[in-house]
Amino acid sequence: MKANLFQLLESIYGNSIQIKSFETIGGGCINENQTLKLSNGERVFLKSNPSAPKNFFRAEADGLRLLKKSKNGPNVPRPLGISNKSNPQFLLLEHIETSAPNDEFASRFGHALAEMHRETQEQYGLDHDNFIGTNVQKNNLESDGLVFFREHRIRFQQELARKTRGLPTSIDKRLDLFCEKLGTLLDLKDEKPALLHGDLWSGNYFASHDQIPYIFDPAVYFGLRETDLAMTEMFGRLPQEFYSTYQEVFPTQPGYSERKDIYNLYHLLNHYNLFGGSYLEQADQTVRSFLD
Repeated sequence: MKANLFQLLESIYGNSIQIKSFETIGGGCINENQTLKLSNGERVFLKSNPSAPKNFFRAEADGLRLLKKSKNGPNVPRPLGISNKSNPQFLLLEHIETSAPNDEFASRFGHALAEMHRETQEQYGLDHDNFIGTNVQKNNLESDGLVFFREHRIRFQQELARKTRGLPTSIDKRLDLFCEKLGTLLDLKDEKPALLHGDLWSGNYFASHDQIPYIFDPAVYFGLRETDLAMTEMFGRLPQEFYSTYQEVFPTQPGYSERKDIYNLYHLLNHYNLFGGSYLEQADQTVRSFLD
């Protein structure tokens, strides 16, 4: 990787650039993350993965650039360069100084996310597939948000579990019943396809040194905006000011609190397909709660 990394750095900063130090950053479960201090005094953020699927980091960079088009949305680190041919593949990003969120950050973040969700297009999905973790995320364009979520989120993960994990027949049948019932569970009135981060758990946002909300590690597409909100509640919850401000800026339809587990079913199934373990039991509990 070193030769490709130096070649990329030289294309950005010139032939005299050197790496002064590497600092490993913990917290990721998919990629290896490091901060590089360069001889010109700058820092860059390096993400690498020796087993990444083809075009894995290109999809991430494309997602960041798409999110950046939302002028009033959360900020994103700027992609500097990609190597898809080396092993491991890697992505260079702008380095952002972080700080602990202050009392105003949650409200600022909620406002920014609501503004990002106002970005729309005619159809749900995207003009290309990308990744959720290291699993493919299918983004086939659909005019109906219910069809998109059912077929390309739940049923796709269901089929993947059948092929790779041996999905138990009883759970498979309950997922079929759940998908048949989905039209009675989701209220999509007046909703339009919204620009989504797609994987907005607590590890994928931060506050910059001046308290600007940043989001990263996206799985971008245009979808049902409540899916981003629901994901923020899957592994712990943001401060209430985040949700209150979001609702002030861009209110959801009544009943979001009853629907959020529906959206997180996608991520539970994806986590099962990625990691196995108890995620399938959690997914089945969600399905059962809507079938009872």
